[in-house]
Amino acid sequence: MTLLSSAPGGASVRRPAPPSPPPARPGRRKQAGVVLAVPALVWYLVFMVGPLVAIFVIAALHWPGMLQPVSFAGLDNVRTVLDDPVFWDSVGNTVTQLVVALPVMIVCAYMLGYYVAQKPPGHRALRYLLFIPGLISTPAKAMVFYAVLSPDGMLNGALDKAGLGSLTDAWLASPSTALYCLIVLDVWSGIGFTAVLFAARLGSVPDEIGEAAQLDGAGHWRAMWRIHFPVIRDFVGVVTMLQFLWTLFGSAQNVLLLTQGGPGSSSTTLSFLVYQKAFIAADLGYSQTVGVVLFLVGLAGLLTIRRVFRQNY
Repeated sequence: MTLLSSAPGGASVRRPAPPSPPPARPGRRKQAGVVLAVPALVWYLVFMVGPLVAIFVIAALHWPGMLQPVSFAGLDNVRTVLDDPVFWDSVGNTVTQLVVALPVMIVCAYMLGYYVAQKPPGHRALRYLLFIPGLISTPAKAMVFYAVLSPDGMLNGALDKAGLGSLTDAWLASPSTALYCLIVLDVWSGIGFTAVLFAARLGSVPDEIGEAAQLDGAGHWRAMWRIHFPVIRDFVGVVTMLQFLWTLFGSAQNVLLLTQGGPGSSSTTLSFLVYQKAFIAADLGYSQTVGVVLFLVGLAGLLTIRRVFRQNY
C-alpha cells in the first residue's frame, strides 16, 4: 500500500506506507490467558479443593486431638455418628431451622424489598435502616437478644406489665423455645440485608412493566407476585441459595454465644456439632464425619433450590 504526498513543487510523490504490525496469533492470546489464570487456579486448589479433600480424609481417621497420634478408622466414625442420638437431634434441629427460617426470610424480605422499590416517602432512609442488623457484630447481636430473652429481660418484663405473667419463660433455657429463639435471630439478622438486595434488583425492572400491570387493573399484591416475581425469579433463586448456605453453615456462632447447644441437645445444629466435637470434645474424626454430612446436605439443598427456581446456570 502506498500514500500520496505533495512535493515542494506541487507534484505528487508516492511513498510506501509503514508496514502494519503482524496480527496476534490466537495461540499466544490463549497462553497469556492461561498464565493470568494460574494464580487464581492455585488459590482455588489450595484453599477450596484442599480443605474439601481434607474433610473426607480426616473423616476416615481416628484423631483424638490436634497433637495426638493418628490412626486409620475406616467406617468406624460413620457408625459412631449414626448411633449417636445427639447427631439425630442436630439433624432434626437443622431441618427445623431451614424449613422455618428460610421461607419466612425470603418471603418477608421480598415483600419488604418490593415496598422499598416503589420509592415511598423516606425510602432512602429506610434502605440504610434495613442495613443496620448487617452492620452489628455477631456478639453484639447475641447480647441484644440475651438482654431481651433472659429470665429478667425485656420480653418477660413487658409480659408482666401487660398482665400476662403466666406467659413468661426462660426462653433461651427452655427446650421448647431455645431453637426458635435462634431462628428469630437468624431471620432478624438476614431479612433487612436480603430486602435491600431485592429492592436493588426490582429497581432495575423496566417501569413499563408496572405501568402496564396498573392499566390492566392489577393491584400491588398481584403485581408483586404475578408480574415482578417471575421477572426476577433467577435472582430470587440466587439469594435463596446464599441464605440457605448462611443458615446451614453459619448457625454455629449464634448457638455458641446464646445456648451452647442446650438445654441438652435441643438447640444443637449440625454446624455447631462440628465445632463442639472438634474443639471441645477433641474428636476430629467424628467432627469431620459430621462435616461430610453437612457438605452433602448443602449440596443437595443447592441442587434442590436450583431445580425449584429453574436456574439455567
